[in-house]
Formats: sequence, C-alpha cells, structure tokens
Amino acid sequence: MLVPPAARSGGGLFGAGKKALEEENAQLRAALDTAGLLGTVELAIAAEGVRDELGVAQHQLAELQQQVVQARHELAAARREIVETQEIALLQEAGIYDYAHPLESAVAYKDLLARIRSESKDLITAGRAVDAPKTWQVDGSAVKGRKMVTDFSKLLLRAYNAEADNCVRTVKPHSRSASVERLTKAANTIARLGGTMNIAISPAYHHVRSYEIEVMADYLAKVEAEKETTRAAKERLREEQAAQREFNREKARLEKERNHVENVLARMEASGNHAGAEEMRSKLGEIDGAIEQVISRAAHVRMGYVYVISNVGAFGERMVKIGMTRRQDPMDRVRELGDASVPFTFDTHALIFSPDAVGLELRLHHHFAAVRVNLVNARREFFHATPAQVREALESMADNHLLEYTVEAAAEEWRASSGLARTSAAYT
Repeated sequence: MLVPPAARSGGGLFGAGKKALEEENAQLRAALDTAGLLGTVELAIAAEGVRDELGVAQHQLAELQQQVVQARHELAAARREIVETQEIALLQEAGIYDYAHPLESAVAYKDLLARIRSESKDLITAGRAVDAPKTWQVDGSAVKGRKMVTDFSKLLLRAYNAEADNCVRTVKPHSRSASVERLTKAANTIARLGGTMNIAISPAYHHVRSYEIEVMADYLAKVEAEKETTRAAKERLREEQAAQREFNREKARLEKERNHVENVLARMEASGNHAGAEEMRSKLGEIDGAIEQVISRAAHVRMGYVYVISNVGAFGERMVKIGMTRRQDPMDRVRELGDASVPFTFDTHALIFSPDAVGLELRLHHHFAAVRVNLVNARREFFHATPAQVREALESMADNHLLEYTVEAAAEEWRASSGLARTSAAYT
C-alpha cells in the first residue's frame, strides 16, 4: 500500500486539522483570560463536578435514612417482645402492694395454690392444655400425622411449662404483672412457632398458669405482711416485758425501802421519839403512794411516755421520730434506739407522760401521716417534720402533760465530728 508523503511526514488533512484546533483553543483561552472569564468557566466546570458528587452523597444519605427507619422498626418490634424485669424499675412503679386475689392468711393462699396446680394437671391429663388439630396426615398416613401432632404438642407444652414454672418460682409481689406479661409473650411465641400445624397453648391452660403466678405473688406478700405483724407483736411484747421488769424492780426497791422505814419507825416508837416516828410515818405514806403508782402503771397498758427525738447527723434537720414507751425511765428506750446501728445518738425534744400514751402517739402519727417517711411499714415511725412543727401539734393534743420541749437539737457528737473533720481538712 502506498502512503502519501504528506501522511508519512505527519502532515496532511488530519494533521493540519489537529494543529488548527489547538491553535483555535489556545486563542480562545487567551481571549477568555484577557476578558477575565477563564476562572468563571473553570469554576462552572468544578461546580458541575461538585453537583455530581452531591447527587451521589444525597443518594447514599437516602439509603442510610431508609436503613435507620428499618432499624427503628426492628428495634420497636424487639422491644414489644421484651418484658421489663429490672428490679429497681419494677419496685419504683409498684407502690403499695395491691392484692390481686385478697385472702385472709398465707395458709389460705397456700391451699389455693394447691388447688390451682391440681387444676392445671387435670387440664394436661384431659388433653386440654394444648389446642391442636384432630386430623393430620404425614405421607398420607393419619396415624403418623396424629403421632407428629402429639409429639410436637408435647414439645411446645414442655417449653411453655418451663417458662411458666420459672415465672412462678421467681415472681415477687412487685414483679407480678411483668411475670404474667412474660408468660403471655411466651404463649404467643409458641403459637407462632406452631402456626404451621395450628398448635397453640389453650387459653384455659394459660389462664390457670397466669392465675398461679398472681396467687403466688399474693402469697409471698401475705407471708411478708404476717412476718411484719409478728415482728411488731414481738417488739410490743419485748417493750411491755422490759417495762414490766422495770416496774418489778422499782416495786421491789420501794418495798425494801418500806421495810427499812417500818423498822426505823418501830425503834423510834419504842424509844419514845415521837417527832422522829411522825416523820417516818410521813415517809411511809410517800412510799406507799409510790408503790400504788407503780402498780397502777403496770396495770394500765396504755399509760406511758410519748417521745419526740431526732438525729441530725444521721437523718438531717427535717426528720423526727415519734414513738411511745412504757419504760419507768423513758430515756432507756431513747438510748436503746441510739445504739451502734446509727452513727450518732438521738437528741430528745420531748418526753410526754400520758395515761393514754397509745392514743396520743396515734393522734400524732395521724397528724403527720402525709409526711411519713416509710409509707409501707408503719412501725418505722419517722416523719419529714421539724421539732418545732411537732411542738405546734402537741400543744393542741398533750393537754397539761407537755411540761418541757426543746426545739433546737444539741447534736453534740455530730457537731464535734464536723468540727474535727474541718480541722483535719485544713491541715491536709
């Protein structure tokens, strides 16, 4: 093939055209540069590239947003399957326990639990614990079908009973609703798993097992309430026994003193010391009066002292304890309360003797019921109130028995400890 000389030398039509285009492009760029438009063109080209990148980014963002929406839907579905079982959260929501099925005693609840368990066994025996199809075929065989349905029903029932037994075993009064909800979701899950064969836990059996959870929670609450009642009774008995021992000791002391005075009186009468004998007779009358008072106090269980005490170092300035004691020396009870279980001793604001100390204590507790610290256990006689507020209430209740009241708490141990702590901190 012959090649024209112009083509061999790189010239010709195409060579000349390319060169002309390059010259024209150079002239155009020079003209744009001269006019100040070259940067604008380059900026427009760059902007077009940015717009392309922005479009890609927006597309990716839309895909990510769609994934977030889908993840939120999945999270919501998962949350619907979760039952709240955290102890603190359940306790905070529980409030004062409300019995689902009120009965008189723990024994009655125990009997009811036995009847419930017997009923659940009867449902299993009668084949009414699981709803399942009556006819089912496997490879054209009804016998194989029935065996498959029976085996699968037993498997699902065993899984359900394992969950139910665990709920009954671990339920607490404050987690009753959560445990029932947990078992209900287990029943729904089993129904979904057995959906291909129309097998599910029967509503009657689920109702019995849920009822068992509720009654078990009530039983546990009643047991604890009865324990608390027993503890309160024992505490009252210990208080009465301690008071009785004090009365007996005081009576024995007075009787011993009475015998001594009688002996002295006999000697003075024998010696003719009439003035001394008269003084001993007067002393004897005082002792007899004191003995009668001790006997009277021992006979009247409502008689005693109402005390108002505080512990600033342990509980702050806006908390008092209002209680009652039958002790001969009421400070014995106050000192007993300030034992090693609290960091500082209690300060006594008032000791009010009353022939009906029980009634006075109850009136004070009722007056400050709205600010009681422990709303569950009435034996914890602490109230969010200042000593001054209690004094105002006592002025209208204690009649003439309110002889002395100290508003300001000394809190010597706490104040001394605070001072020592500040001194120690200053030297460190």
